[in-house]
Amino acid sequence: MAQEATTIARPYAEAVFALANESSTLDQWSEMLEFIASLMQDSTIQRLVNEPGQVKSQISELIIDIGGGKLTQEEQNLVRLLAENGRLDIVSEIAQRYESMKDEERGVLDVDVTTAFPLDEAQQQSIATVLKNKLGRDIRITSSEDPALIGGVLIHAGDLVIDSSVQGQLNKLANELEH
Repeated sequence: MAQEATTIARPYAEAVFALANESSTLDQWSEMLEFIASLMQDSTIQRLVNEPGQVKSQISELIIDIGGGKLTQEEQNLVRLLAENGRLDIVSEIAQRYESMKDEERGVLDVDVTTAFPLDEAQQQSIATVLKNKLGRDIRITSSEDPALIGGVLIHAGDLVIDSSVQGQLNKLANELEH
């Protein structure tokens, strides 16, 4: 189902991105999609949306009302379209895809850095600088710790994986010894 939701979300995200990019309102649409996605996490809203026989126009108007007048006419139209097509349940996937497109447009790449020990700000900045020079994009780092790595670093930057962890080197050595 997750892959299906991503496939269904893609054309919506692309349409919203094209509209937002054309009107220079990328950040405004990000906020709106985030708002609707967080609203859809509410159990009461989920129950209403998934209730059989629920009138779709009532659901969309409820969501628009909860927005308290913050939604533009175009944003309200999107909410109505998603409700009418029974797609409010994939707003978080639409938002994720939209954010990826926005980051790509702005030349930003999210990078996950995993180390055995916490990185300080200077170390994160150093990694970001090296990756920016290598990849030609601004880097946004998310770091985490995994003591199983023993030492070194494991970096995921899009499709690129850099594994210079001790655990990775031990696994590579074990593979070579088996063959």
